[in-house]
Amino acid sequence: MSNSKPFSVTQSPDTLKRFRRLQRLARLLDSEFQLPGTRWRFGLDPLIGLVPGLGDAASAIVSLWLVAEAGRLGAPSESLLKMLLNVLIDSVAGSIPLLGDAFDAGYKANLRNVALLERALFEPGRKGSSG
Repeated sequence: MSNSKPFSVTQSPDTLKRFRRLQRLARLLDSEFQLPGTRWRFGLDPLIGLVPGLGDAASAIVSLWLVAEAGRLGAPSESLLKMLLNVLIDSVAGSIPLLGDAFDAGYKANLRNVALLERALFEPGRKGSSG
């Protein structure tokens, strides 16, 4: 997920604002915090997953909301399917006690999904890049 890439001028200010909100959410869930003395980053997703039963479901709901927002922003079906696969992988693997939380911390499904959305909406020649 690149913050230095110029965005397509064909995107509306509202689309850019909504995309930036999704970027911030993905960062919060997947990489907001850094383990001191390391380059390793993690977010709230693996921490929420530590709550037995409800944690993984809550994380999945937030991740699915992000995918739904991507659809409302005009992401093509192919990108949405890849995003759903990322959420499925994250949810299934994340449901394994403790080991799944470590997987969540490394897989970063939400950052992957925002990167897919960025490519779909803002790279020239991609479906969905015209507004």
